[in-house]
Amino acid sequence: MKKMRYLFYLLYNIKNAKKTSLGHGTNSFRRVFTLLFLFIGIVGYGQVSSKIDTTSIRIGEQFNYEIIVDQTSDVRFPKLELDSLNRIGVVTSHEIDSLKNQLIKKYTLTSFDSGRYVLPGQEIFIKDKRFLTEDVIIDVATVPVDTIKQPMYHIKDIENEPYLFSDYLNYFWGLIALLIIIGLILYFVLRDKPTEEEILLRIPPFDAAKKRLKELDGKELISQNKIKLYYVELTDIVRTFIERELNIPALESTTDELLETITDFNSSSKLNIPKDTLVKLQKLLQEADLVKFAKSKPLQNEISLHRMDAEGIIDTLHPIQLETKEEEDDRE
Repeated sequence: MKKMRYLFYLLYNIKNAKKTSLGHGTNSFRRVFTLLFLFIGIVGYGQVSSKIDTTSIRIGEQFNYEIIVDQTSDVRFPKLELDSLNRIGVVTSHEIDSLKNQLIKKYTLTSFDSGRYVLPGQEIFIKDKRFLTEDVIIDVATVPVDTIKQPMYHIKDIENEPYLFSDYLNYFWGLIALLIIIGLILYFVLRDKPTEEEILLRIPPFDAAKKRLKELDGKELISQNKIKLYYVELTDIVRTFIERELNIPALESTTDELLETITDFNSSSKLNIPKDTLVKLQKLLQEADLVKFAKSKPLQNEISLHRMDAEGIIDTLHPIQLETKEEEDDRE
């Protein structure tokens, strides 16, 4: 009906424009052309429309909103524009349906805020031309609560539930897992950590003996009057060096056994260990035995002399071993 009224009004103005064109110039024709373009826009407006299945809902209820386009080709539906307050939300955006010569885009909407809201006209593009649907009004009502039939109750306090065995079981398994993790960490951290003896065994015998002599000097056992402990460590350094350097069981042998073995080994292997070196070794070991077992206490200059003899023995035996090995390699 609205279109027909504009059409009759347009035809009436065209007829009058012809009668008055001579007296009023082109103003009447401009008016006619303006109405003509307005009519064309109204006709284009009729190609799209929208509707809802209800105009009133309660909070949380859903309603359907449809956009109908009287075209099936080259139609584009932009994003749905909701109310300006963003109180209406989209529950489902359905696929576009085609019915005869129409396309129908359906939305399921809802709202959780009471009030009257306006869904603005939606833009639809048909062959890149813009069309606009009508505005839609939706009323959202609250749900009345009958406090007479349904009395109000106070909020109950939170009740504590008794602990069950399964609750403690979770803590138990957590503790077990924690202990396993700690055990694995300690295992991987400590398993490759070598002991002090293992570190010394990785160092060549001569270098290890020199290192231990410096460490012994740094302990300052003599100034602390720990003479016995000093001789125990000093002779252990010498015995360990002999055992590793000459492959002689020096640590488990007594002084006499060690001297006898090293003398025989020197003769058979032709190590050519100087006689004075063997004498120094004998005096050092015998003096250490007196300190350890007879509670003998050497003088300060004697202790210093024994320290020098120990290092001299190590320096003498080391190159002898090297020379012997070089001679054997040359013979081979």
